[in-house]
Amino acid sequence: QVQLVESGGGLVQAGGSLRLSCAVSGSIFSIKFMGWYRQAPEKQRELVATISRPDSTKYADSVKGRFTISRDNAKNTVDLQMNSLKPEDTAVYYCSASALMGVFWGQGTQVTVSS
Repeated sequence: QVQLVESGGGLVQAGGSLRLSCAVSGSIFSIKFMGWYRQAPEKQRELVATISRPDSTKYADSVKGRFTISRDNAKNTVDLQMNSLKPEDTAVYYCSASALMGVFWGQGTQVTVSS
């Protein structure tokens, strides 16, 4: 099993920045890649960014150049730095781990960007 706990969400004005962090515990050795997803009200959950060994990253077109995903192996965390935030970035953000035994999700953290 893999446990994920997100933190760092909140309310920010458009153009501002937030940094989300995902604390990872459990069977870390079994994780193939990590990702951040988001779900806005009445919309489907969508991929924001992924990171896999050895730190290969991918981003949704809507966040390229604004968001950066990174990992800290010493702290067992995966972070999402979000800059130049827009109202359309408002959503619940989820951390996800794709592991040998399945896909695991955190509880989510709310990000609200005001115009």
